[in-house]
Amino acid sequence: MESKFLEDLSPGERFVCAGVTLTEADIIGFALRYDPQPFHLDAGAAADSIYGGLIASGFQVVSLCFRMFIQQGLLAESSMGSPGIDDLRWLAPARPGDTLRTEVEVLELRPSRSKPDRGIARLAYRAINQRGEAVASFTVNHLLRTRGG
Repeated sequence: MESKFLEDLSPGERFVCAGVTLTEADIIGFALRYDPQPFHLDAGAAADSIYGGLIASGFQVVSLCFRMFIQQGLLAESSMGSPGIDDLRWLAPARPGDTLRTEVEVLELRPSRSKPDRGIARLAYRAINQRGEAVASFTVNHLLRTRGG
């Protein structure tokens, strides 16, 4: 995908990324390193939890969702990082065997008043499973270069 700069994006523009299937090993491996709660680590304990089975960490889902979009290369030449994420929500569990895809919508573009070489693109991310259910949503404030910058 061709890299875009701030002024190449338009509010309402949407991008859809290919999916990634979560395995039990992926879920447990992530949990061991970053989110060691029983319903992420142990199938037996997870079966007795309110989730009725093993689920992926919400942090894993968000990381995968973000990675899928970034790997498309859309912001490869323009990204300068991000001042933060807003409105993070975990909407439904992601389980072993689920295939998640990322949908991204451009919400707003704000050129910097003091630094004309950059601006903020607010992008709404949604992780969607194979049944079309949203499992996570969040808004990233991407700091992007302008073409003139």
